[in-house]
Amino acid sequence: MKYAFSTLGVPGMPISDVLRLATGTGYAGVELRAHPEEPVHSGIGASERADVVGEFDGAGVEILALAGYVRVAAPGDDAAVHEELDGLLILARDLGAPYVRVFPGGGDEQSQEEADATAARRLGRAAETAADMGVRILLETHDSHRTGAAASRILGPVGHKNVGALWDVMHTWLGGETPAATHAVLAPHLGYTQVKDIASADDTTPLALGTGVLPLGECVALLDDDDWLCWEYEKRWYPEAAELPGLLAAGRKYLERLAGHRSG
Repeated sequence: MKYAFSTLGVPGMPISDVLRLATGTGYAGVELRAHPEEPVHSGIGASERADVVGEFDGAGVEILALAGYVRVAAPGDDAAVHEELDGLLILARDLGAPYVRVFPGGGDEQSQEEADATAARRLGRAAETAADMGVRILLETHDSHRTGAAASRILGPVGHKNVGALWDVMHTWLGGETPAATHAVLAPHLGYTQVKDIASADDTTPLALGTGVLPLGECVALLDDDDWLCWEYEKRWYPEAAELPGLLAAGRKYLERLAGHRSG
């Protein structure tokens, strides 16, 4: 398996420092949080994009994905959603990132059926743009569609190879879905998997991998040999959590042990 971490765990850290962390702790990839608070987002220019590519190439680290904040099921006008998503797809193309993460974001102002239809319509249109860019859009199991079953209600009707799923193992667990049930419906669509750990359903402060309650071993056991695992440590939302850099090496070793048990 291949291992990455998200820059959500090191808020605002310069790319050069992120890459030193990755190479120093044995991670082959980085999921870049694409947000104006961060060094990489849709507003950076061509020279800045080229610099990012050069830094990653020089370090021998892959950009796994751009973690954007487009909410494809949100009520409202399609045009703003497409504009934001197109910007991320262009950025991903320029950086050589294979994936762009989007959220459902269905909200409470509409029915489940309306949210599903809105997201499927928008993703269906964006799929052709993504294909032209050589990028795949991944819908994360999150918020209004936190389970695999819920995400598949959108992904099935889209039916395009450039639209897939990002499995956030915390949200499917919080949604009451077993890893086997999640994987069964997401497997045809799966781009990669985000792992993390927490103390309980009532305390989602990020913990070191293997020290909480999430069924990480069960999740990893279901994945393929060449799949990516990305540690999304939500330091940005939990400033009181331990600093991620000191946890990264042990986290990778823990994931390698899980993968070894799976294949052994």
